Amino acid sequence: MEINNNQLLRFTTAGSVDDGKSTLIGRLLYDSKSIFEDQLDSITATSAKKGHDGIDMALFTDGLRDEREQGITIDVAYRYFTTPKRKFIIADTPGHIQYTRNMVTGASTANAAVILIDARHGVIEQTKRHSFIASLLNIPHLIVCINKMDLVDYSEEVYNKIIGQFEEFSSKLLMKDVRFIPISALLGDNVVNRSKNMDWYQEGTLLSTLENLHISSDINKIDARFAVQTVLRPQNEDFRDYRGYAGRIASGIYRVGDEVAVLPSGFQSKIKSINAGEHEVQEAYAPMSISMTLEDDIDVSRGNMIVRKNNQPEMEQEFDVMLCWLNNDPAKPRAKYTIVHTSHEERALFKEVVYKIDINTFERDKTNQDLAMNDIARVKIRTTRRMMLDTYRENRNTGSIILIDENTNETVAAGMVV
Repeated sequence: MEINNNQLLRFTTAGSVDDGKSTLIGRLLYDSKSIFEDQLDSITATSAKKGHDGIDMALFTDGLRDEREQGITIDVAYRYFTTPKRKFIIADTPGHIQYTRNMVTGASTANAAVILIDARHGVIEQTKRHSFIASLLNIPHLIVCINKMDLVDYSEEVYNKIIGQFEEFSSKLLMKDVRFIPISALLGDNVVNRSKNMDWYQEGTLLSTLENLHISSDINKIDARFAVQTVLRPQNEDFRDYRGYAGRIASGIYRVGDEVAVLPSGFQSKIKSINAGEHEVQEAYAPMSISMTLEDDIDVSRGNMIVRKNNQPEMEQEFDVMLCWLNNDPAKPRAKYTIVHTSHEERALFKEVVYKIDINTFERDKTNQDLAMNDIARVKIRTTRRMMLDTYRENRNTGSIILIDENTNETVAAGMVV
């Protein structure tokens, strides 16, 4: 299988406190030669001050002073690195229960989730919680790294037992592709380089697994969805009559000559031309940013969606979303918010909380209607006008929404259309 050298893979890391997430990312960056010399000098000096014999790998990611002092990760830390095969963005998310919203934020755009398990402790409550969130966010690939294998004498028996524990509870969750890797982040076993201590493990290292994950098929290529972000009217000599609709293709493929419908009006036309940057192309696909022109002079504006004539999203004014509450202040009953969906904004009203999810037990609580920070709940929402929606399971881009408090302009919730 050929890997596109420019292909970008976003992955998130999750695990309990002290499972070694920051050490793992530090090891990944260090062993793949992705650390600048001045960074290395600074971290080496800090490690010596703290009394470490070698380099403390965790310091490569714990960038906030509070994190360094407490030895924990508080906020989502993004790290970037490149190998000859791929570009990567890592979202290092906190393990604590009070930072559930940070994990949701960091994982929402991820192609893969790396979940760490301490080999000494096996599957614990936080493993289940993070796996549940990864499943809820429909992350296509899950890589379970069983860390600290050096502390259990690199035992294959311990490794297999933890796989059994994980598979037992994860059978209730919707997960497409799950892989297991035994590692020692501290010593570098199976992170970038193969481990000599675990010759019983014959699969790829973490880096080679990330480099070779097939992510092209994760994008929905069937449902063509193009949300208009702006209308281009240059009105200069060369483009006197040009009226292009610019934005980013959320899913599907568009070709010149395709019959399309513009929502919410429903007016129909054909694609006259497609431009990607300065070049005119015959077809474009997700996630390309393009501008297109139509053969008919239809009124199209920001927030409209151009779709295939015979493949359209649902037009709904009342719908259910799985919501993660992000704000310090609790949700107000029947409060009004601005809902943002692709490039479209409407006013929205909370109708009711259908149920809240206990993310430790996965149980549904139908009695508690209060939404506080980090709560995840199924909520009924009503909007002032109909929205153009797909379910999140079918289309992560057109099935996600955010809610904004009209008074403070703060983003208070992120949601997935059910």
